[in-house]
Amino acid sequence: MEDLAPRPGDLEPIETASRDEITGLQLKRLKSTLAHAYANSPHYRAKFDDAGVHPDDLKTPGDLARFPFTTKKDLRDTYPFGMFAVPREKLVRIHASSGTTGKPTVVGYTRNDIDVWASVVARSIRASGGRPGDICHIAYGYGLFTGGLGAHYGAEKLGCTVVPISGGMTERQVTLIQDFRPRIIMVTPSYMLSILDEYRRLGLDPRESSLVVGIFGAEPWTNAMRQEIEKDFDMHAVDIYGLSEVMGPGVANECVETKDGLHVWEDHFYPEIINPETGDVLPDGELGELVFTSLTKEALPIIRYRTRDLTRLLPGTARSMRRIEKITGRSDDMMILRGVNVFPTQIEEQILKCSGLAPHFQIELTRSGRMDDMVVHVEAMPHATGGAERSASAKELAHHIKSVVGVSTKIKVGDPDSVERSAGKAKRVVDNRPKG
Repeated sequence: MEDLAPRPGDLEPIETASRDEITGLQLKRLKSTLAHAYANSPHYRAKFDDAGVHPDDLKTPGDLARFPFTTKKDLRDTYPFGMFAVPREKLVRIHASSGTTGKPTVVGYTRNDIDVWASVVARSIRASGGRPGDICHIAYGYGLFTGGLGAHYGAEKLGCTVVPISGGMTERQVTLIQDFRPRIIMVTPSYMLSILDEYRRLGLDPRESSLVVGIFGAEPWTNAMRQEIEKDFDMHAVDIYGLSEVMGPGVANECVETKDGLHVWEDHFYPEIINPETGDVLPDGELGELVFTSLTKEALPIIRYRTRDLTRLLPGTARSMRRIEKITGRSDDMMILRGVNVFPTQIEEQILKCSGLAPHFQIELTRSGRMDDMVVHVEAMPHATGGAERSASAKELAHHIKSVVGVSTKIKVGDPDSVERSAGKAKRVVDNRPKG
């Protein structure tokens, strides 16, 4: 793979600033953000008053722990525009979640917010190895989902030539990659596997493609998945992180030269790690739930937003700003099966060990009597579709899951292409347990 380490002068001064400089900037921006939220958002004013805190109480960044958390429920309770801190007519764009679990969460942006967002995504693409003039193939979904347009504006800000294909039409994706020869692709890792399948179906060698960098986000994925994609495409696979409530993609990103965790762009987002049960702030290095406070947002300042993502804060390496460990689980996608905590990414890692199985899977939760059961639906690789091969693969996977994860599970090995595909975020878990 090509060496993509930055050259002298590539980085912004803030990326190599001292911790004291970063902390000083954060304190200044935290004070401004809290004052803006309190003065202009009735929702935040009420929350602060109820908690008995005032923006003037913040003297050090550590004082932020005295302020109340924000959750997805706050955004749903104030639907659609009740948390904004600017008049509606100052908004230039509105995004929203799909709302599959209730009312959608609505976020808004001023013109300056859009510019900041584009800047952090541009920084993220550059950290991934992208450069001005590169062709960037964007296969994230466009629309109310922040992925497509967030990536698009950032790529343009960096000076890339953007191919805004969005998701779906997988054969056309491959055709345009072959014809336009992009250097960068931005897509969910699960959909990249669908693109890989299409390359093979068409008899094309993915290692001969023009792709040098893949920037993957919107869903948890493992280092085993990274190795699989990098081997099959002879490209760098780099992790980008974000969520719409905080900004969108571009809150944090890996640096291609190290791939050792995602550097949080701490000049715009203040991270904390908390104990998800007690809410207490944990020291750097300890595993817990990731919490973010925005530092420069105007339309929707976000104060101590509980992401439900599980990770830990680590010192900077390729950049001065702190890193978060690669996120492979969320507190709300954790399954508890007979007393054992199980994450979909743990199952993915075990599937990737089995040469007879494709990396597409779905977990089905069922219940027999009082006990919960887990069925893992996977696909046989084209070379291993015989009955004996499927049986051996199922036995191998069940053994790996039992040995590593600690639970017994049923394995159903289907034909190639039998597991549901998604051009957006993959639906990894189907809960068919009786309700109530």
